[in-house]
Amino acid sequence: MRDSDRPRLPDPRMIPLNEPAGWGAGRWADQVAADTGDERFVRPFVVTGGRTVPVLDGLRLETLVLAPPSALSAPLRFEELAVVRLCQHPHSIAEIGAALRVPSGVAKVIVSDLAAAGQVTVRDAPELTTAAIERIADLVRAL
Repeated sequence: MRDSDRPRLPDPRMIPLNEPAGWGAGRWADQVAADTGDERFVRPFVVTGGRTVPVLDGLRLETLVLAPPSALSAPLRFEELAVVRLCQHPHSIAEIGAALRVPSGVAKVIVSDLAAAGQVTVRDAPELTTAAIERIADLVRAL
């Protein structure tokens, strides 16, 4: 019997299909799995269409995102709809990434697409005052 005729054992380095792994197995992925009975993993380049650079410049992790209630009825992809639902109250891009369990770069691309389409508004978080920064520094030193 030749080696090519024998059944191949799975490579132990491979991630089993029935075990979600890493950041891609977030709440939204769990919801899809619950709705469809499917537990597949969605790669981030599929979510962003292969793009790594947001269409809007200047989005930072602390940028606040707010979606109007009318955006809930817009025809959006699953990740975009999850962002619109989450941002009925202001959330930062960092919080959005954490909620979707995607890297911050993916969250920036999704938010920038929504902002370019007029589905969400983005604004910079308020700047900290000098007194607040000094108080934080004092608290850190106290640790």
